[in-house]
Amino acid sequence: MKIFIQMIWLYGLLISFYLSAACPTEQAYPDATYPELTVVTDLGEVVIELDRSRAPLSVNHFLHLVKEEAFDNNLVHRVVADYVLQTGAFKTDLSTVKSCGKLFNESGNGLSNDRGTLAMARYDDPHSAETSFFINLKDNSNLNPNKKTWGYTVFGYVVSGMELVDQMAQVKTEFNAELGAKDVPVKPIKILSVRLNQ
Repeated sequence: MKIFIQMIWLYGLLISFYLSAACPTEQAYPDATYPELTVVTDLGEVVIELDRSRAPLSVNHFLHLVKEEAFDNNLVHRVVADYVLQTGAFKTDLSTVKSCGKLFNESGNGLSNDRGTLAMARYDDPHSAETSFFINLKDNSNLNPNKKTWGYTVFGYVVSGMELVDQMAQVKTEFNAELGAKDVPVKPIKILSVRLNQ
């Protein structure tokens, strides 16, 4: 019993730590339970919907970044055909998108990394997501949580414009020395803005 109580205490401490390091705790756009946003790219528009009921921390974090216009003039910096399309980490001038903190992993929320869903990107640390996110180009069950590992938090999905996402996924990619990253589109794809539909 004592060990169980200690585990609960440690879990609570971990949550408190990550919440304290995250974006402001007040609700961004509090009247929007399922916020709908338009992602304007230089190739067209994609409409997304976020699930605040299943991923409240991730959605609120994302919406605060939207309010700060952090996703304006971003690069789609990673494209892996038939896998994922990723953005939110770098500006078009190759500077890093500033984060307001790291996120506690919500991958056990019942949402799966299915085709057309949005998920937070992270490093090996399961609680290291900051600004970068990706769209699943197919059902990626390997990115879901299991008994041994944390998964990648799904927090929304594409409402319209998936055909544009698929078009982006066909571009030629290469290793980019300036970013120190592979799978970077040779011809830049730009995210011009992300705005809440009101």
